[in-house]
Amino acid sequence: MSRIAIREAIPTDAGEIAALVDQLGYAVSAGEVAARLGLIEASGQPVLVAELDGRVVGCLSTSTMTVLHRPAPVGRISMMVVAESLRGRGIGAELVDAAERLLAAKGCHLVEVTSNLKRIDAHRFWERIGYERTSARFAKDVRTQEENGG
Repeated sequence: MSRIAIREAIPTDAGEIAALVDQLGYAVSAGEVAARLGLIEASGQPVLVAELDGRVVGCLSTSTMTVLHRPAPVGRISMMVVAESLRGRGIGAELVDAAERLLAAKGCHLVEVTSNLKRIDAHRFWERIGYERTSARFAKDVRTQEENGG
């Protein structure tokens, strides 16, 4: 396998990122990805991509939060995906390593990951690279009925 390059996402990556996000089960267009990348970049929260032979084969999004109960910002990896055909080759670990360095440079002492309960293989990946289950995450859709199409 050729060498993986990890870099920040750019607008021209939007189509390849959209295809990767689709592999997670979230339908999103290249235009939507491009618009969101712009918003995320403006907020100072980098999105990283893994590039192999000139194509984007992985993507990871990060954010930081200042919280009252910790002495330093908390970093978060809220989405990571590697092309299905290339999983198990270390690409995800390289993306995570780059994200951890980036978040540490922003002053984070702790990095959290969110992963859907149904993604058992992903949970094994996170545990294999040193992450541990520490809490439960709860979510609620707070949009109005009209926004939900009802």
